[in-house]
Amino acid sequence: MFQNFEDFQKISKDNAELALKNLNTVSKGLQTIAVEVADYQKKSFEQGTAAIEKLFASRSLDGVIQTQTDYLKSAYEGFVAQSKKIGELYADLAKETYKPFEAALAKAKQ
Repeated sequence: MFQNFEDFQKISKDNAELALKNLNTVSKGLQTIAVEVADYQKKSFEQGTAAIEKLFASRSLDGVIQTQTDYLKSAYEGFVAQSKKIGELYADLAKETYKPFEAALAKAKQ
């Protein structure tokens, strides 16, 4: 399969570079996802705190129910939107991670 030692060294070097490049891509992608999750958690906590303050400030049962309903609706919508965004980030990460291997496999098939 390998005609000489130099070919083997070149392939080994190419594979090591591919692995390092891929590790860098994964690292950046996971960092982006972690930042998005942290931002969402902070925003969610702030919205929850504001809702609790509104609940305590409410003087009627109708006000409490309306505040709780508004909070739950916005929390649900925010969660769904954030879940979609995180899902897209993971899908993009998978695509970016696969790209170098795709090229290497195409090269190997030749």
